[in-house]
Amino acid sequence: MPHPNQTSTAALAVLIILQAVMLGALYAGISPHPPAATPLFGIAPLLGASMAAAMAAIVVGSSSTRPGRILGLLAALLALISFGPQKYFDAQFGLIWPAVISGQLACLTLLWTTLRPVRTADTAAKLTEEQA
Repeated sequence: MPHPNQTSTAALAVLIILQAVMLGALYAGISPHPPAATPLFGIAPLLGASMAAAMAAIVVGSSSTRPGRILGLLAALLALISFGPQKYFDAQFGLIWPAVISGQLACLTLLWTTLRPVRTADTAAKLTEEQA
């Protein structure tokens, strides 16, 4: 079983790659790509903030430190703006479903690794003693 930090780092890498590809498609004008603007903000700043949060979470320890967990949650929440369940109702869902499903799985993985209790060596030792 992979270490929780490896799992969350892999999920964050998935989000960074998906968002970088979508941003590249937007700039290149290749369909399907995200809309050039959203009602409340621009898509490029949103993707930039989301990728920055994901990278920062990787750097500070996405499941091993409190700041890393917070940044990982922030990255997941920002990614859900692009890949959340609302995309099932998007007219282009048939074209974007691989990115949507991959993004949602990465976000679920981040939520799982971030919100579950951290097992320290002391906790693992206590569990081993209780099981014996």
